[in-house]
Amino acid sequence: MPAVWVYPVVALLGWAIYRILQIGSRPKDFPPGPPTLPIIGNLHLMPKENGHIQFKKWAEEYGPVYSLMLGTNVMIVFSSDQAVKDTFDKKSSIYSSRPEVYIARTVGGSHKVDGGYRVLNMPYGDRWRMAHRVYHSILNIRAAKSFVPYQDLENKQMLQGFLDKPDAFVDHLKRYSFSLTTQMIYGFRTPTLDDWRLKSLFHNLHQFSKAMGTASAMILDLFPVLRALPDSLVASRAHAKKLHDIELKFHKGNWMEVKKKLKAGTAKPSLCVDLIKAQDAEGFSDEQAGYIAGNLLEAGADTTAAQLTGFVQAMLLFPEVQKKAQEELDRVCGSRLPTMDDWDNLPYIRACVKETNRWMPTAILGIAHSNNKEDVYMGYRIPKDSMCVVNVWYVAPLNPNNLSWHLY
Repeated sequence: MPAVWVYPVVALLGWAIYRILQIGSRPKDFPPGPPTLPIIGNLHLMPKENGHIQFKKWAEEYGPVYSLMLGTNVMIVFSSDQAVKDTFDKKSSIYSSRPEVYIARTVGGSHKVDGGYRVLNMPYGDRWRMAHRVYHSILNIRAAKSFVPYQDLENKQMLQGFLDKPDAFVDHLKRYSFSLTTQMIYGFRTPTLDDWRLKSLFHNLHQFSKAMGTASAMILDLFPVLRALPDSLVASRAHAKKLHDIELKFHKGNWMEVKKKLKAGTAKPSLCVDLIKAQDAEGFSDEQAGYIAGNLLEAGADTTAAQLTGFVQAMLLFPEVQKKAQEELDRVCGSRLPTMDDWDNLPYIRACVKETNRWMPTAILGIAHSNNKEDVYMGYRIPKDSMCVVNVWYVAPLNPNNLSWHLY
């Protein structure tokens, strides 16, 4: 006859196995979604490329709001403009946080300060609110108007670059967007394609993307218990910390250079000059200031270059649109170069620019958000700390294969 202790041990073991097998399953009150497997949920169904297309198919099958079970995590996908307005817009105080993407936060310095320095991956809280207060204080119409001469200068150099080296047009777009952004943020230009800062930024962003795409990074998100292992057994985290050191040196170095020039009386007008005033008022560190400015640089340089590349691609794929845009430009400007003063007189080109952003969004699945408390939408429970994703490509286009400039 078995010892008395055997029965509770077997019962406990059975309960533990049951709980483990429940990982990855979808509770009945969650938004619908594809069938799951024990433990992994829908991981086996996640597309390795062109995710927006598969997400569109799921939206057509399960509706404008559906869920994907990813191990211990939940992804809620919003696929209609109404759903996005009802949640991200009308309930922004709930849906403004960011999901805990572990390696991304580690690159951003979460091992040094809670949530890290990188604003894009920062959870909703005091530091998030401080950073957004600062952004609202330094990014305004007055500042934008003061930077128009910078745009004019960089436009002219970019056009000259197209003439000198037409095959390197993507590099010219990157230099243009980077130099314009460094002028606005730090007060210095990037006049050449081989500038070390230009190369460093795009190299760092590439390394960040690679680190995020590793299997180890995804496993640490899906099964957080593994984060307790030492760095010697978690190579992706050790690598992320090295990337943070490189990134911090770059961003803080640019920031400290502006502070040094300001003391010497040689600093040019820039957002960092206003950021120094904000630092005095808010009391944040030089490390955080470096990242606040550096995140603007990443967004301004990388995103703008991607948008411009998309515009060039659109003009190549739709020559009839390009022809009409050229005709409008010739009619308004003649033989001279256009300026910002011509903007209101170029409605067709304005429409083409806006439509390109709809036709080829820079972030095709947006930037994931997270809800800081449980919510109910369309009768479904949205659990706290879900990864909330918008399929921008599916929400925006009426016809993803054509430019619909007439919408504007």
